[in-house]
Amino acid sequence: MSENETVQSKVIQIDIRETLRAKMPRYSRFVPGWLVRWLECIIRQDELNALLRAIGDKKGVDASDTVLRELGITLDVRGLERLPAGRVVIASNHPLGGLDGLALISTFGHHYDGRIRFMVNDVLMAVKPLEDIFLPINKFGKQSREAVASIMAEYRGDKQMLTFPAGLCSRLHAGGVIADLEWQKAVVSMAAHYKRDVVPVYFGGQNSRAFYRLARWRKRLGLKFNVEQIMLPAEMLKQRDARFTIVVGDPVSWQSLDTSQPATEAARLRDLCYSLAPCDLQTTN
Repeated sequence: MSENETVQSKVIQIDIRETLRAKMPRYSRFVPGWLVRWLECIIRQDELNALLRAIGDKKGVDASDTVLRELGITLDVRGLERLPAGRVVIASNHPLGGLDGLALISTFGHHYDGRIRFMVNDVLMAVKPLEDIFLPINKFGKQSREAVASIMAEYRGDKQMLTFPAGLCSRLHAGGVIADLEWQKAVVSMAAHYKRDVVPVYFGGQNSRAFYRLARWRKRLGLKFNVEQIMLPAEMLKQRDARFTIVVGDPVSWQSLDTSQPATEAARLRDLCYSLAPCDLQTTN
């Protein structure tokens, strides 16, 4: 077997039908074929698999670079000179739900020679090309001792920490405003405890209106499961040949963070992030 064939044989491919068989071995045979084909279409399985083949055995920053290149994404990055020399927490708004994370990994991964860790939902650890950069967080349950120890060790270390403090990607708010949900107070407490300045970062972009409408209807119907998440792969692919602006703000010193009011401080950091939006991109606040 050639080297290229060996690499290709290791490439992870998405197969909805096989996934259903693995997750529901007793019941998958009752899932109608039309539903499987519909799911394959919704997530755009063939296009995602083409991206995975392009990534091949690349890891970390190289994998992110490959996806951005394959999708024809251009990044307009401003303010990198504001990044301090010491250890920081880079806190960004989360407008897209995937492509923004890849863009930040590429941008800051190159700036810091790959010495970055990105705090993400633990389900994303299934994205093997990025598992060395991702730092998993259980957003729907209690953190295991091992997970807590790992997070603490990384914060004590010398790698730069990246985070989306809102957790979920931006949603449609009253008045038609598309913006993050509240930023979680952990961004304040962790930065202060581990003596890391916080660097607010603004990422300009948004998903389709269909995504936001589905999210709003899901909430109105009282459904707790985020059904709109199934649209995120397609939302990423819709951004082909897009240009995104990333603006790095002035660092906020850890000494200035008021840990007695972490929620208020997290809201202040969120406001600082959105204040960085260039005039032609100020559609959220």
